[in-house]
Amino acid sequence: MHLQQLGTIEATLKSNSIDAFRNDGEHHYSIKEIKPESQMPALFDKEILISLSDSDHDVTQIQNSFLSIVLSANVLFVNKFDGFEKAYKDGTVLFIRLKSASEIIREYTIYHRGRTIDGTLQNDSTTEQFIYNTVKSRSEKNNRKHNHSLYENIHKYDTSACGTYVTMREIEDAIKDQVSVPYTIHIRFRLSIPLNDILVFSGFTDYPNSFFGDLKIKFKINPNAFVFAQVNPIISMAKYYTMNRTDLMASGPDKLKNIDLLFRNWMTANMSGYKATDDCLQRVREFYANRPFVIPAQRVKAW
Repeated sequence: MHLQQLGTIEATLKSNSIDAFRNDGEHHYSIKEIKPESQMPALFDKEILISLSDSDHDVTQIQNSFLSIVLSANVLFVNKFDGFEKAYKDGTVLFIRLKSASEIIREYTIYHRGRTIDGTLQNDSTTEQFIYNTVKSRSEKNNRKHNHSLYENIHKYDTSACGTYVTMREIEDAIKDQVSVPYTIHIRFRLSIPLNDILVFSGFTDYPNSFFGDLKIKFKINPNAFVFAQVNPIISMAKYYTMNRTDLMASGPDKLKNIDLLFRNWMTANMSGYKATDDCLQRVREFYANRPFVIPAQRVKAW
């Protein structure tokens, strides 16, 4: 690892990169969905290996790419809530969630052309991501789907929240016939992890993978990263009774479909990138012929 003098990310990028990558004129950019190389679905203690570039792209836009994961898990309860009033079971809602989608990663390693990149092994990624997300702006957390669970957005049922809503009625129906403690209820939900939410990629922008080769990430999922909160009962009860007056909640099995039935246990890397013109590729090749490709690290102020 080569350390340079401190400077802004913008200045570092400007002095170590080609200005104005140009695409091939036929495609502005495209999203490639890449499947993992490891077996899926994967248990929490299994490693997941997935490529972060595609041969159809000359340049990969790391800053616009993300990992998409559908999680399937069992939530454990120690009682059946027998004393809960029936009138409130449908309108009382728990939100089982992650504070941030990137906190689901327990540990990770980055590979370049099949070799481990020195210094990228992180054994406590959940803590790393929690600290990193505390310095992110609210606007950045507020406009990405299935990514961040801001407290006020949970109560609004906002799509930016990263988790799933479960009513007390659903919990009761799932565990009523179970006889052994702990009682379990199955949940499944989708989350989205922008690559630049992971600290090692936070300063990454365009990556000319056609020159420098494939990047891969190997990681494990942290089953202890989940938290839960009760949705504001005034809001959740009002929402339930509003829905209950519509045809959506009318009797009949075809009126309301369980959207989880459409999900499967899977994970993909959704990589943004583009083809470049021949003259642009030649300029890049000449530029990096005698200098390293520099990726600036994010600098966080500490008090």
